[in-house]
Amino acid sequence: MSSSVLPNGGHVVIIGGGPGGASCALALQRLAAQMGRKVHITVLEGKRFVGEHHYNQCVGVLSPPLPALLKEFLDLDFPYHLSRGLIREYVLHATGQTLSLHGECEPSIALRRVQFDAWFLETVRERGIRVQEARAVDLEFHADRVVVYTESAPLEADVVVGAFGLDEGTGALFRRHTGYFPPRALSSIVTKYHPYPEHLVPLQGRIHAFLPRDPRIEFGAVTPKGNHLTINIAGQDVDVNLMQAFLDSPEVHAVLPDLEGARARHEGDLRFFKGRFPCSLAKRFYGDRYVLVGDAAGLVRAFKGKGVTSAVQSGIRAAETILRHGITRAAFHAHYRMANQDIIRDLPYGQAMRRLTIFAARTGLFRAVMSAARSNPSLQRALFDAVSAHAP
Repeated sequence: MSSSVLPNGGHVVIIGGGPGGASCALALQRLAAQMGRKVHITVLEGKRFVGEHHYNQCVGVLSPPLPALLKEFLDLDFPYHLSRGLIREYVLHATGQTLSLHGECEPSIALRRVQFDAWFLETVRERGIRVQEARAVDLEFHADRVVVYTESAPLEADVVVGAFGLDEGTGALFRRHTGYFPPRALSSIVTKYHPYPEHLVPLQGRIHAFLPRDPRIEFGAVTPKGNHLTINIAGQDVDVNLMQAFLDSPEVHAVLPDLEGARARHEGDLRFFKGRFPCSLAKRFYGDRYVLVGDAAGLVRAFKGKGVTSAVQSGIRAAETILRHGITRAAFHAHYRMANQDIIRDLPYGQAMRRLTIFAARTGLFRAVMSAARSNPSLQRALFDAVSAHAP
């Protein structure tokens, strides 16, 4: 490389305008102003969040400390006006038993992710950061710059931030040019439907979480979202048939009012959407003149989720490394990787807990855990933290 630092007035191109990319852009702008430096920022985003032309497969339950994180590092107030309800209780279903879990801390916020993403990216625009509605189609890494080819005009940058989630096309660009290898991932199927309003009232404020015996489904959930319910399942190879079997199972069907005839009442109900989320760390997620954040890097707490919070955290940490320490692989290794050790160190623990929970649910051992939790407040809190993603 010809330079190890971002020059004053340097250009940062962020590929992806979701929470990871938006938080990185806002953190770069804010920190540069505090340091008395100039930085040019371009966010590339090909999706249209406004108007809800895009369906985000994330269930959209955001837990603490995200509101505090937005305020402290980005000077943003959390958009509570987007809330579809507060989640204070989780009902765990496993081995034929149910267990109600209540938290003592700030509730989670249920919302529509596409609306949250639209708000976040619009905030980036309002603060004067350039957002280009285009996808990256190729990259060139040179000693003195990075060339980002887009669907419109090419861009030259001093450093590129990858905030593209698990998008296979963009991931392939980084893999071809940098040796990046994406994280392992689980598949997810998501759907929703609108019960009659009076039948939704008893379901508000609580998520029903399921650990089915079917080894192909690792977990499932039913989440209230104002005027509708969102249902999701996850596993290595879940598909539409498994989702239908999940919906038809007696224990799930029992908590889904007015399921019959849902499509007749609302044309868009019970459409299935498929997505993926990471369950391991990516390889070579940083190098000279590039760094990846959030799902693209595999920086998400295994078993616990918190994908949006982790994306925001890693976006902020990437911005701090770029401005304070440099844009080389050595700088990212010494500072960005170190800043994310709370997530990286948690991955083996989270993966082990995930395997143990699946094994216990399949073999019936979880029955003893749930029975013990009924009279053990500490175990109840541990289970609540696990299913709610409140604990770090």
